Amino acid sequence: MPRLLQHPIAAMFAVLAAVIVAAMTFAIVPETQQAVVLRLNNPQRVVNQWQRGQTIGGSGAGLIARIPLIDNIVWLDKRVLDADLDNTLVLSTDQLRLNVDAFARFRIVDPLRAVTSTGSTSNTEERVADQLRPLLGTALRNELGKVPFSLLLSPERGRVMDAIQNSLQRDARQYGVEIVDVRIKHADLPDGSPLESALQRMRTARQQEANTIRAQGQKQAQIVRAEADANAARIYADAFSKDASFYDFYRAMQSYRHTFGADGGPKPEGSTNIIMSPGNSYLREFEGRASR
Repeated sequence: MPRLLQHPIAAMFAVLAAVIVAAMTFAIVPETQQAVVLRLNNPQRVVNQWQRGQTIGGSGAGLIARIPLIDNIVWLDKRVLDADLDNTLVLSTDQLRLNVDAFARFRIVDPLRAVTSTGSTSNTEERVADQLRPLLGTALRNELGKVPFSLLLSPERGRVMDAIQNSLQRDARQYGVEIVDVRIKHADLPDGSPLESALQRMRTARQQEANTIRAQGQKQAQIVRAEADANAARIYADAFSKDASFYDFYRAMQSYRHTFGADGGPKPEGSTNIIMSPGNSYLREFEGRASR
């Protein structure tokens, strides 16, 4: 030690060498990172791997040791990551061409598989996202091709998102990731003549649907009206069979109300004069039963 103090430059180099060796030997794994230790590019162990329900402080993060120049550490994020997909052309089941912008949120749950499947020891998260984008596009085309465009504007949209997420999850397991969520940011019809054609088809379909509903309503109204007329005829027949004179009186009163404009119906333009003899049979109900 005194000899080193006599040669400060040598002491400085010795301290520097010790710091370099320590930096190459020891590493600190943060709580937010997973570490895959490779020895000559062969996987050795995984430190601080993500586990469901894991608590801070009990995850294995902290100081680790490695063999300098032989062991290599690949870092992967434990947090939720994004994979964006823009301007994907999708054909819906009603033959509408859609430009879809979507994204998937994922988490790396098997860091060793993520490293080996992508063959990357740097920027592994970005490599995994690059592998997920075409899978997301395939899932979008497969699932949106089964539903009409109008379904994306209804509460059933959530069911479609769940189907896309499940389809993507089946293919994403090979990269050691778990799909947390899938969302569509935009699903727009292309501009220009395709858009106008699509809108015209939608208008025609809605018009046909309205005509069908209107025809069904008219049919139901005719059925109800026919049943009401049949019930009325039956009631009139029962009344006639019980009291024929009262039935004649009732029908005459209805005729008078309609003829003389007292039933609240539309009034004819101008005025009408009706001239009848006192003994006319049409006015016999005005004479009363006592005079018959």
